Amino acid sequence: MRQPGKGHGGGYRGAGHGSGMRRGEVRNLLLAALLEGPAHGYELMSWLEERSGGRWRPSPGSVYPLLQVFEDEGLAKGREQAGRKVFALTEAGRAQADRGRVRDLAADPAAASRHQELRAEVQQLHLAARQVGAAGSPAQVEQAVAAVRAARQALYRLLAE
Repeated sequence: MRQPGKGHGGGYRGAGHGSGMRRGEVRNLLLAALLEGPAHGYELMSWLEERSGGRWRPSPGSVYPLLQVFEDEGLAKGREQAGRKVFALTEAGRAQADRGRVRDLAADPAAASRHQELRAEVQQLHLAARQVGAAGSPAQVEQAVAAVRAARQALYRLLAE
């Protein structure tokens, strides 16, 4: 069994968190991840996060129900192993899996780095806003609200271009 995601910690980001992943895409990516071999849900989440350069990690709430659906549809078979349910693709599951989408997810390492940089900047913005909220005067809080609102609007304008 592979050991994906060693050294990965942190919280779980839900499907679509900053990624635009739709349920059908999560399904295809999960099938593709199972092409690598049998795995349990958290291994699959780590594997997908690793392949996306840290840009995306599905939530347990999206992975485990899909694994059950795969079993129900005959695409995967689950078995208990070391206290965890490990899933492996059936022949039908292998036929449906899409390797290309996983390659697309990891294709641009520079983009992954930019996504990580954006995430870090947003975290820093959040910390600064909390500090202003905790220690700022009412006028400073009002200015902070206006600055954050302007930043949000500028980001949406980027998408509209």
